[in-house]
Amino acid sequence: MTRSDAPPDSATLHAWTGLGGDPALLGNVAYRAVSGGLPARLPVAELARATVGVCSLAAAELGARRSGGAVPAIRVDEGAVATAFVSERHLRIDGRKPTNFAPLSGFWRAADGWVRTHANYPHHRARLLTALDLSGDSGPDELAAALAARPARAIQETVYAAGGLAVAVAEPGESEIPLAGLPLVESRRIGEGAPRPLPRPAPFPEAPLPARGVRVLDLTRVIAGPVATRTLALLGADVLRIDSPGLPEDPDAHADTGFGKRSAALDLGAPEDRRTFEALLADADVVVTGYRPGALDRFGLAPDALLERHPGLIVAQLCAWGWSGPWVGRRGFDSLVQAATGIAAIEAHADVDGHPGVLPAQALDHGTGYLLAGAVLRALTERQEVGGGRHLRLSLAGTASWLLHGIDPAPWDGGPAYDSAPWLAETASGQGVLRYARSPIATPDGPLDWARPPGRLGADAPRWL
Repeated sequence: MTRSDAPPDSATLHAWTGLGGDPALLGNVAYRAVSGGLPARLPVAELARATVGVCSLAAAELGARRSGGAVPAIRVDEGAVATAFVSERHLRIDGRKPTNFAPLSGFWRAADGWVRTHANYPHHRARLLTALDLSGDSGPDELAAALAARPARAIQETVYAAGGLAVAVAEPGESEIPLAGLPLVESRRIGEGAPRPLPRPAPFPEAPLPARGVRVLDLTRVIAGPVATRTLALLGADVLRIDSPGLPEDPDAHADTGFGKRSAALDLGAPEDRRTFEALLADADVVVTGYRPGALDRFGLAPDALLERHPGLIVAQLCAWGWSGPWVGRRGFDSLVQAATGIAAIEAHADVDGHPGVLPAQALDHGTGYLLAGAVLRALTERQEVGGGRHLRLSLAGTASWLLHGIDPAPWDGGPAYDSAPWLAETASGQGVLRYARSPIATPDGPLDWARPPGRLGADAPRWL
């Protein structure tokens, strides 16, 4: 069937119930269809619109609860979704196109298959070369020769042991990651307490923003976590990103995902900075982390420890490989999860000598980011009515499992041809003139834009507005 406005499909239902939402509210969501937005063998377009749809619905629900009204109808535009899911590719900085993958990041032939490396950060590049006994100035040719002489899984384990990033490309159904049963969203209530309603939001600028007045500490890095916190900032939250001075972020990545936020640098291992951070925590509503399980525990940021010190806090965690299993402690990125779960093999191009393929977007990152933002919004809604803190967990592997096994292609097609132009905008910033993708989040009053462009990483004072 062909229609310009499509009702929610089974993917939207699955994602919304995964967030703990009331299925009766799904009638408030519709999609404006486009053709050709995110073409793939796997149902990427269905995943993308569902994650944006449920995040938009969660925002509408929170706004209605805060204002005392009914949950309004919203209409998600698939053109906006397709554009936002490749926001990093649309970004221009004074006309310059950023480099999304470094020369040593990509697919490489191994002695018995293929491997995928990730060497965008200097420390990951150095560890990859060290693991393979290559000099620090080695380029793609030297890396290709070293990898071609080794079995794929041996490369994977050798590089992992050195703290680098490389995975063997898995055939469909042969992933080392136990995907069966991986949840899309995990949520648990911790502790008791009275309901914690947020104040009625003041109009800004024409209509209330559902997350206005919510304070969010953002301890995430590219791409999923920053997409989530960028979305919360769009909806009015005061989002303060915290980075270690010794672990700088790629400035181009921050130019894409830093919209609406402020950014401060704190060394949590230094007593004075730690006291500053604890003072921020005392007044926070939400903490979002995007590091490996356990990586921040030494700073007192384990969820149970946080919620013991700050009852009623919402702690939202994101990781690559899931929260249990053999790879729970490993670093990971979307491109690596695609390779290790069989997605890259499914998307391979038959006419390119078996070369693995990729999704048309970093869809695991972006999709998980919108799910994470939706989970936080729903937790804020629930906290208004039932006390206690919340612990939320999502993973790129959980989203990959859903894409591979839990989404049926939607029974409609059609609509106008996809065009990104209506969903791109420009703004001046401290980094230059930015061309960027507008947010796909639907509101009853039309599209929103961020209140501020991204500033320079670490340049803001570590305090709440």
